[in-house]
Amino acid sequence: MTQYTPAQIVRELDKHIVGQSAAKRSVAVALRNRWRRMQVDASLRYEITPKNILMIGPTGVGKTEIARRLARLAKAPFIKIEATKFTEVGYVGRDVDTIIRDLMEIAIKQCKQEAHQFVAEEAKSAAFDRVLDALLPAARDFTFSEDEPAHQPESPTRIKFREKLYAGDLDDKEIEIKVSETMPTLDVVGPPGMEELTGQLQSMFQNFSSGKTKNRKMKVAEALKVLEEEEANKRLNDEDVRAKALARVEQDGIVFLDEIDKIASNSELRGADVSRQGVQRDLLPLIEGTSVNTKYGVVKTDHILFIASGAFHLSKPSDLIPELQGRFPIRVELESLTVEDFKRILTTTDASLTQQYTALLATDGVALEFKEDGVQRLAELAFAVNEKTENIGARRLYTVMEKLLEEIAFDADGTVRTVQINAAFVDDKLRQIAQSEDLAQFIL
Repeated sequence: MTQYTPAQIVRELDKHIVGQSAAKRSVAVALRNRWRRMQVDASLRYEITPKNILMIGPTGVGKTEIARRLARLAKAPFIKIEATKFTEVGYVGRDVDTIIRDLMEIAIKQCKQEAHQFVAEEAKSAAFDRVLDALLPAARDFTFSEDEPAHQPESPTRIKFREKLYAGDLDDKEIEIKVSETMPTLDVVGPPGMEELTGQLQSMFQNFSSGKTKNRKMKVAEALKVLEEEEANKRLNDEDVRAKALARVEQDGIVFLDEIDKIASNSELRGADVSRQGVQRDLLPLIEGTSVNTKYGVVKTDHILFIASGAFHLSKPSDLIPELQGRFPIRVELESLTVEDFKRILTTTDASLTQQYTALLATDGVALEFKEDGVQRLAELAFAVNEKTENIGARRLYTVMEKLLEEIAFDADGTVRTVQINAAFVDDKLRQIAQSEDLAQFIL
């Protein structure tokens, strides 16, 4: 759990997301409150529930990115789900639980990766020993007894081969090694409420091959990767990983429900009301707090943070069912992006678009120099196209940049040259397209 203060969280978000200070402050406080909750007395801790957030604003202004960056900051399990996914006939009432099951899978993966880091050096050393045994099968210097484990010195030959192995000199040499014979993971799908049983079935299929090995021929570099993974897995305690992942989902999990406005019951669109209200009612127990069976155990959703977002062009938050509205007490409105915002996105954020394209084309000898007037013109054109056609926010910058540099990227062949991206260059490549509404709609 992060110990960042709200101000520090906002500063971190500012590195990647331009503007939207109200939304950043709200999510920063929500994240800090999760840490604060863990500091209070246990008898009171359970009663403190997360204050879920509803973000309202047009597409491309940073709603998803705020939630994603927040999860990275907190090192929390995070899943983005589109609410419209649950409007399909036959899935309503069941699929909503897969949100939590998928979140649990993400947490398991996170915890395994973290556990691998603790045993990485030991696993790497064991993998090198196994590769050396394959390279020098006849030159094993000693047969160790139980009383004399691994304290015997290595022979000069083995030491020399170990040095070559560490230096990568043997990466392309083909060897035959024994690796664990694991069956592919089977997607066993059972009825709702039977997730533990289906998990046991999956484990049973996996256990059929447990302990079995097979010989495989591969290059040393590939063998080292396979064996490191295998040795690391041997050193993991599955029960510890499962318990840690379960606690992390329940206490730190973040679910981002995108396009929640699409399931709001607009009074002008009566035909879809029944389906939309049904989806809202199916989501309600998850957000209010319930127990969901997963193959890793029962997950309680009481303290999972839910962040919902929507443009609400054809509906409004009050069109959601009252119970669902009440579960999102914090509401923030995100503003449309301005020309100045586009300029900042292009140049001042971490790994900005201009930095990305400069680095990409530098690999082919092209040195891009983005001049201030060129960036200004790019921002103005992107803003103008958004005004004339569909407003897709900062995503418009990607299409504009791709079109701007399309010819340069195609012609780049390793020849060293410098290209200045100034206002004249931008106008030459894009102005005609941007001024024609029909062309802009299909090209930009």
